[in-house]
Amino acid sequence: MTCRKVNIAIIVLAAVVFLLILHHNLLGLSDILKRQSSDVSLVGFQRIDFLPEAPEEKKLVEVPVVITAVENRLGGAIAAINSISSNTQSTVTFYIVTMNDTKEHLRTWISESKLKNVKYKILDFDPQVLEGKIRADERVKPLTFARFYLPDLIPGVEKVIYLDDDVIVQGDIVELYKTPIKVGHAAAFSEDCDSVTSKYLVRGAGSQYNYIGYFDYKKETIRKLGMKASTCSFNPGVFVANLTEWRRQNITRQLEKWMELDVEEELYSKTLAGSITAPPLLIVFYKMHSSIDPMWHVRHLGSSTGKRYSFQFVNAARLLHWNGHFKPWGRAASYSEIWEKWYVPDPTGKFSIIRRHTEAEREK
Repeated sequence: MTCRKVNIAIIVLAAVVFLLILHHNLLGLSDILKRQSSDVSLVGFQRIDFLPEAPEEKKLVEVPVVITAVENRLGGAIAAINSISSNTQSTVTFYIVTMNDTKEHLRTWISESKLKNVKYKILDFDPQVLEGKIRADERVKPLTFARFYLPDLIPGVEKVIYLDDDVIVQGDIVELYKTPIKVGHAAAFSEDCDSVTSKYLVRGAGSQYNYIGYFDYKKETIRKLGMKASTCSFNPGVFVANLTEWRRQNITRQLEKWMELDVEEELYSKTLAGSITAPPLLIVFYKMHSSIDPMWHVRHLGSSTGKRYSFQFVNAARLLHWNGHFKPWGRAASYSEIWEKWYVPDPTGKFSIIRRHTEAEREK
């Protein structure tokens, strides 16, 4: 009997030991499986705590650009349009302001050339709006005043770039369009004596253009404005306009007022340092305009036949402006080879680039 009890005790003890060993082994196996699961998660499928956001598609900006087109310099507007459309992926709408004698020529040039896919709209400018506002000798250039009437020409547009036809754009026009315009300002211009472009001038090239070159400071009406004659002027051939603010301040009417006063009193200099459109703009926007990045308006390239800047600087500029007498399609212009890269030959043959060598060939 005692022997049986001992045997039962041994069997029970052995069973307990077996169960303890089994439990220990099962715990070890669980740890191994956990470690393996952790290792797999490192190199295989990881637990995702969040889903990364899909990268936003870059929204392309639609840029409205106003440019004038005069028959005898139509090649300039064409080259400007080509340079702009070739250097951006964004949609650009060109509002081309012209007159009846140029419309068909313009349409043909665009439709029968590489520009046939550009988005454009031809706008009529009525020179009758200038009656009584300009002197008789200025009437031959009515389109130069089109920039005064931007809200009337493009009534549904809130912000716009205005460009003269003697420019070439080498950067993405969207950069210029995004120029910040301060609250209360209706436009952004580039100063004529900015420090950025001035330091790249070739020795001997003039750099500063002041108000005194535009106004007759002997006139009391001008003196009453309190504009310092030494104030640095700005160039009106390239600017970005906030047309909402332009309309609110009735800028067009303010400009017309100073046109009319000049007819009555001859307020502006007889030897204007620049465009005949500049004086009214300089008055209305005196200390009330924002600034354009100087590299987006490297100007006065047409002021002489000499080289104003180094070729390295000119090639790095975002926008080149041949304001002045010597145009890049003419016989003697600086940096004409850069402009010519963007020129699109006229399919009608009416317009052609004038060069000294072509004149020599004709004489032969």
